[in-house]
Order: sequence, then structure tokens, then C-alpha cells
Amino acid sequence: MPGSALYDFGDALRAGGSSAAEDEADLSKVHFLELNFEKYCEGYIGGARDFLTDEELDLLPEAAAILTYECGIRFLSDYLDGDTYFSTKYPEHNLVRARNQFKLVKDILGNLDRLHAIANKFR
Repeated sequence: MPGSALYDFGDALRAGGSSAAEDEADLSKVHFLELNFEKYCEGYIGGARDFLTDEELDLLPEAAAILTYECGIRFLSDYLDGDTYFSTKYPEHNLVRARNQFKLVKDILGNLDRLHAIANKFR
């Protein structure tokens, strides 16, 4: 999408950094996978280092948290609005998705120091 490279990075990790599908209802199965983050950083930073600013490089872990949070808010808003945007398979599907995304945000924010150390290895 147009705008900061952080959007694409964060959204990719929102989906690819999770241990479970975005509609997993059992939150004990939902974790942010640091190994996936590390491998994605290695490839992404390696390919994008020439055009990423220092500030963007500094904010990669936060981008994963913010885009995951944004998607959780979008799922929750759609649930509260009667499920008019995202297709659903059952009545509380978007609520389950929102809780799932918020669990990932909690994991990401709880590990920011480690995620920064990982991203900095590839700068």
C-alpha cells in the first residue's frame, strides 16, 4: 500500500508471526513467534536496507504491534457494527479474531527489547 514501508512489514508479521490462524479461539495457542520475526527481518532488511530510513529500521517491532492492533480494532469494530465488512463463518467470528489479534499485540509488546535486538542484527 502507499505510505511507509512499516505498513507492509507490520501487516506481514501480523499474519506470519503468529503461531495460530487469525481466528483461533483458544488464546493459549496464540503466540508471536520470534523465529518467524527473525527470519522475516533477515530477508526484509536485507532487501530493503537501501531505502529504509534509520527511523523505519528502529520501528520495525512497533510496526508489527501497531498493525496487529489496528487489525484487531477493525475486527472488533466490524463485530460491533453487525459484521458488515469481513465475511464471517459464525456469529462471534470477528470477536474471536479481535481477541486473537490483541493477544498477539500483548506478546509483541511484552518482548519489544528482544525484538529490537533481533532486528538490529540485520542493520
